Amino acid sequence: GSRFKESVAINAGLLALGNVVSVLGDPAKKGGHVPYRESKLTRLLQDSLGGNSRTLMIACVSPSDGDFEETMNTLKYAHRARNIKNKPVVNHDPQLAQLAALQDENEA
Repeated sequence: GSRFKESVAINAGLLALGNVVSVLGDPAKKGGHVPYRESKLTRLLQDSLGGNSRTLMIACVSPSDGDFEETMNTLKYAHRARNIKNKPVVNHDPQLAQLAALQDENEA
């Protein structure tokens, strides 16, 4: 019942995240549509993935033979995520900068 619906929603969110990472990490798709609105997860991570921020993603892998396929999929996903290039810029408020300059001038 409810657990099944929850697992379907989680898998849909992870699939949408994979699609976003694929579009952002592929230079051939640069400038194309990024499907951020496909899930709540991708909408929440929109600024972190393709916005004005630095983002760290950690991939958890296992040395076990039984987890080989899952580890390979994780490493492929991490490689696609590593190809995402953001250029974060510090946001400056010009009014605050001018106010600080006037205060410094006033104190001098």
